[in-house]
Amino acid sequence: MKVLRLPKSKVELGCPLPWNVRDEAGKLLLSKGHVIHSEHQLDQLLQRGAFVDVEEVRASAVSQDAPQASTVKVPPNLFGLWDKTAADLQSLLARMEEADFADQIEQYAHNIIKLLDLNPDIALYRCVRQDNAQHYWYGYSHSVHTAVLCVLLSRQLAWPQSRTMSLVKAALTMNVSILELQGKMAGQDVPMKEKQYEQIRHHPTESVAMLRKAGIQDEDWLSAISQHHERADGKGYPTGMHDVGEMAVALRVTDVFMAKISPRAIREALTPQVAVRQLYTEDAGGPLSTAVVKQFGLYPPGDYVKLASGHLALVVQRTSKATAPIVAAITDAHGHPVVNTVRFDTGQKEHGIVGAVSDKALLKRLAPERLFGFIEVPQATA
Repeated sequence: MKVLRLPKSKVELGCPLPWNVRDEAGKLLLSKGHVIHSEHQLDQLLQRGAFVDVEEVRASAVSQDAPQASTVKVPPNLFGLWDKTAADLQSLLARMEEADFADQIEQYAHNIIKLLDLNPDIALYRCVRQDNAQHYWYGYSHSVHTAVLCVLLSRQLAWPQSRTMSLVKAALTMNVSILELQGKMAGQDVPMKEKQYEQIRHHPTESVAMLRKAGIQDEDWLSAISQHHERADGKGYPTGMHDVGEMAVALRVTDVFMAKISPRAIREALTPQVAVRQLYTEDAGGPLSTAVVKQFGLYPPGDYVKLASGHLALVVQRTSKATAPIVAAITDAHGHPVVNTVRFDTGQKEHGIVGAVSDKALLKRLAPERLFGFIEVPQATA
């Protein structure tokens, strides 16, 4: 592969990239079709070292020279809006020095909740299905996924809106001091290094310091971050304290749970069932773990399962019964891929779930719109 450095002038903000963007060694950084929304994002990408494949550039140029059909403006799509959340969070957290940062993060948190409320099952689907996730964005997407679970957990516990908002903003900013490190660690295939370990141990304190400097004064928000790796047995960090606040425990539970079901270069993601069992055991079946299980379910949206009928399917909708969600089959009863997706109620014996599917090859190019349809979003939300 022959690559050339990406010129800034060739990137149109707000428009899909016409080619893949790679580092100098050819490793993929951004996929074709990814949208860069701000000058800051573009500058950060170029500073890292951004390159494109010469052949892809030539193919794109030929395509652009061909006669173009009249274009139709596609309305905002829920999946497209979720796709933007990590990059938007990166852009926001890079502007912490701005005077209105507190208002901006408040608005961002409200927007996440609006997206969640449009379809909570799709929000969870995105948390579970991370087959094509790029390691570079791990820290930002993990913060968003944790915030989603924080909303659901706090609602299960009937927390007031103000407390929910403090928890959500804590989830979005808990790792602000190590976001780039998280991306690097997600992509490395060796264990954590000593220097990285030290950065991880100190990140709650450093993140709080950065937020205070940015003008954040919400003590519930800040204490949740400072304590979210502490444990009642004193074996947590950074101070080894015993008296840990409930909000901090809620943040730790959701943070750790989401990390367990997220893939890294060094390990596969845990299945939701294993992660739920571990959470329930560690919390001794307490109210926080119970709230997560009730909202997440044993088979959450995005979980890849095999049915008693032989179909392979993806969970698309929770029901009142944690073990019996609605699924969308992507193969026939013999395991052969099918074009038309059919939904089954796994509460029916013939379509009951008999186990998880470990081979994810069929999911790599599976668009979520095939399972849920194209979900148009109200303009006010978009």
